[in-house]
Amino acid sequence: MRLLLFLFCIHRLEAAPVTITNSWNGGFQGSFTVHADQAVHGWKAHLMFSSPIDSLEIWKATVTSHSGTEWVVANMPWDADLKPGEDLVVEFLGHMSGDQPPQVTYTVEGAGSVGPDNGGAQTQPPASGNPTQPPVSGNPITPAASTTGGSTMKYDYGEALGMSILFFDAQRSGKLPANNPIPWRGDSAVNDGDAGHDLSGGWYDAGDHVKFNLPMAFSTWVLEYGMLKFKDGYQAAGQLDMACDMIKWPLEYFLKCWVPESNTLYVQVGDGGQDHSFWGRPENMNMNRPAFKVTTSCKGSDVAGDTVSALAAGYLVFKDVCSDTTFANNLLTAAKSLYTFTKNNRGIYSQCVNAAAAFYGSSGERDEVATAAAWMYKATNDNGYLTDAQSLYPAGTPWGFAWNDAQSGAALLLYEATQDNAYKQDLVAFIKSYMPGGGIQTTPCGLAWRDQWGPNRYAANAAFIALAAAEEGIEPDQFKNFAMSQINYLLGDNKLHISYEIGFGSKYPQHPHHRGSSCPTTTTQCSIGDTGPNPNLLKGGLVGGPDNSDNYDDRRDDYVKNEVACDYNAGFQSALAGLRHFAANNALPPAPAAQC
Repeated sequence: MRLLLFLFCIHRLEAAPVTITNSWNGGFQGSFTVHADQAVHGWKAHLMFSSPIDSLEIWKATVTSHSGTEWVVANMPWDADLKPGEDLVVEFLGHMSGDQPPQVTYTVEGAGSVGPDNGGAQTQPPASGNPTQPPVSGNPITPAASTTGGSTMKYDYGEALGMSILFFDAQRSGKLPANNPIPWRGDSAVNDGDAGHDLSGGWYDAGDHVKFNLPMAFSTWVLEYGMLKFKDGYQAAGQLDMACDMIKWPLEYFLKCWVPESNTLYVQVGDGGQDHSFWGRPENMNMNRPAFKVTTSCKGSDVAGDTVSALAAGYLVFKDVCSDTTFANNLLTAAKSLYTFTKNNRGIYSQCVNAAAAFYGSSGERDEVATAAAWMYKATNDNGYLTDAQSLYPAGTPWGFAWNDAQSGAALLLYEATQDNAYKQDLVAFIKSYMPGGGIQTTPCGLAWRDQWGPNRYAANAAFIALAAAEEGIEPDQFKNFAMSQINYLLGDNKLHISYEIGFGSKYPQHPHHRGSSCPTTTTQCSIGDTGPNPNLLKGGLVGGPDNSDNYDDRRDDYVKNEVACDYNAGFQSALAGLRHFAANNALPPAPAAQC
């Protein structure tokens, strides 16, 4: 047994220093490296702080215990296995009193074994995280069957769709328009920029106020895909104009971010560490908000590729759905030059833009560049783009469809373009991996539970891919039923009988982890620990979701279960549009029975 543990031992068992990369009053940012001397199948790190800290946020590991000044963290399922010689950099945020960060050392031990096979799924990670406790209260949802034209719907998908649009409107940064539909939001971060270059606008990422362009661009093209594929779903819901208004906001921002004359793409505004030390409304922010960019010397084809996808899909949306050809043409012009930059400057952006690494660190870029090429082909019919997309496409079964894994979207676009069975096989394998018995855990009440971070997001995104595949004639009945089972779970078919979409139905989260929603408009002072429900209703926000036993905690300080994010809502909204589309065309099967 001792020999076996020795063979799996990683890094040094003597304490090594942790790199502190940033600090501020109340917190600090650091990183440590897990180095595999041998093949590793599970690891654990002991972080020793020179003085006690209040809490630890970490993304490539999970906190297993802490006592005094020692915190123990262990691998996530997707980074347990390391090859001989491989390094895994793990970044974290610490919260403490005062402005002087503690000294930190660490040791790493290797142990554990490979978990059950999950059907050959690729490994790609998620975003943000921490705690747990009391259940949600209130009256249960009474599902209202809707028959407003076409198939009967167990839940009003059109109403849920309209609320999701309002969530994105609540995430707006910059000077708000006169038709701003969110009464508790005002102008904010109007001076975002870099050396006089205007970078105001765009969406705040989640419950905080950083503008991270990788998840923002992913969210944008996923929403646009739903608008293109299920336009009549938006029309049936009476939400097409609102959707066009919603999606123009990030596109105008991306046009500011791309500076073709200098081959510069801005990819982030705001410092995550400093931002997380401020709990307040964005209208009351006064911190420094640095801007970060990729260039020919700081390469980032993942975030650039997703931005190309947003611009190219935006061209099609404003040409064919929103009827603004001038804006559409501006988007396509930008998409063409940005695609050339993307193709010629391949690299992972978070290896250069260190400020993004602890929050949205990218694990690859082929999937984003392949998706960008596929969107460019869809926008232009230029076969050169199709050739690029096919050569870059990373075949296999994706881990998930989310900000760090665009492969399912690329497969869908390439199948639409070529009808090649290879792309169809990957789509079917991905969707079926999320269905019961497919390798990904299903909760007792029926949610496809991919990960503790935003399980609702992964289920909703898989539902969108399933509905888009069904629209292409791929196993339509089976995939529509699966998608309905997931969206219905989110809207009330769960053991708590709540809607995980805020504002939908009569019982939904009251304490989402969202600064602007939680702070009264009448004061500049508020705290994450303030009692009572959030004073401002964050309509349409989809919270992270339950644990793998369907348990959920409606706590503002539980940012694992109760944070919201743009990428949480993107596939969810497009799936709602798909269900409303099928209902409008009398092609929606009867709702599957709730499991709880």
